[in-house]
Amino acid sequence: MEHLRWRPTVNERDFIERALEADLRVDGRHSFDFRTIKITFGREDGSSEVQLGETHVLGYVTAQLMQPYRDRPNEGTLAIFTEFSPMADPAFEPGRPGESAIELGRVIDRGLRESRAVDMESLCVVAGKHVWSVRVDLHILDNGGNLIDAANIAALAALSTFRRPECTVGGDDGQQVIVHDPEVRDPIPLTIHHMPIAVTFAYFGEGNIVVVDPTYKEEAVMGGRMTATINSNGDICSIQKAGGEGVMSSVVMQCLRIASVKAADITSKIKKAVDSYTTEKALKKVKRLPTSLPQKINVTDVTMEDKGDGELETQTVKTPSDVQEKSKDPATTGKASSHDDAQPMLTESSNAEVKSTSSSGAAGESEEAQEIGSPKSLKDAIKPKHKRRKKKSDRS
Repeated sequence: MEHLRWRPTVNERDFIERALEADLRVDGRHSFDFRTIKITFGREDGSSEVQLGETHVLGYVTAQLMQPYRDRPNEGTLAIFTEFSPMADPAFEPGRPGESAIELGRVIDRGLRESRAVDMESLCVVAGKHVWSVRVDLHILDNGGNLIDAANIAALAALSTFRRPECTVGGDDGQQVIVHDPEVRDPIPLTIHHMPIAVTFAYFGEGNIVVVDPTYKEEAVMGGRMTATINSNGDICSIQKAGGEGVMSSVVMQCLRIASVKAADITSKIKKAVDSYTTEKALKKVKRLPTSLPQKINVTDVTMEDKGDGELETQTVKTPSDVQEKSKDPATTGKASSHDDAQPMLTESSNAEVKSTSSSGAAGESEEAQEIGSPKSLKDAIKPKHKRRKKKSDRS
């Protein structure tokens, strides 16, 4: 792949080569160090975004039902499509994919599909009629060098989080396919046996100098490139050698040993990112009701007291706080209860005395009115009775 984003001058080319001979790189890394890898996921399943230094790649996975190939009626299909935007690199032209886009798609497709990383037989719905066709779209957002490794990581991350709709077979003939909505039945993840990781090496100085994860400046100076796709178990999935620079077999074996270590490290990072995304999404699906705390409600107690003649005498309002304060002091509660019990008794006795005295007073007044002819009070009506009793006692 030719990159025209940056054309080095003679002095710049000489500076980069001399720095590599001294085991120094322009960005400060060592020869076999990767740039920082950052993996994020979108809102929907099957979308991922990978940043490898300044390189930025977006991956998106979709699936649809289609007829299988005649030679493989029980297997689904997997296709890789790449899109190079002019915003990522001025050398990329819009429209039909160029040689760089075609080469990138073939390298990733060879590592994923030919290594049987995804179980194709699990994508079969009805043999010979309906299978799932999985499509991986890779969009290059920024070209900072080493597009193959970044696009490979984006494809694996998107495939790991993708969920296809669940479907059942029914109908009279048993050949009708019913695709269920995600709300009705949970989607099904893809079966991934292993993760083939692409590790790219760049060669300088007739193949004597080797570096991992070249930047766009190093790609403009390098004499050759080799991409080794290998999984965490050390199995070699594919090897691609591009460029005219020859490499010795001992150097190739050294690169494969380094690629095996890098593949295990990158695989653990992808799985960790996928696990955190799955856990976060599972927590969002759980419906959490708001915790309702018991609240204290003050209800007023209303007591009604009746008078002797049936009319309402008093109306007192007591709150629970008042009741608690009274219950704390037993002396006051005892006095208050005795006072409340004694008050109705006094009112009844006083009412009886008033009624009796008023009736006797009325009779006395009628007798005295005839003798004297003037109205008298209740006390005046009672006095003659006491005087008469005293007179009777004196006579006796």
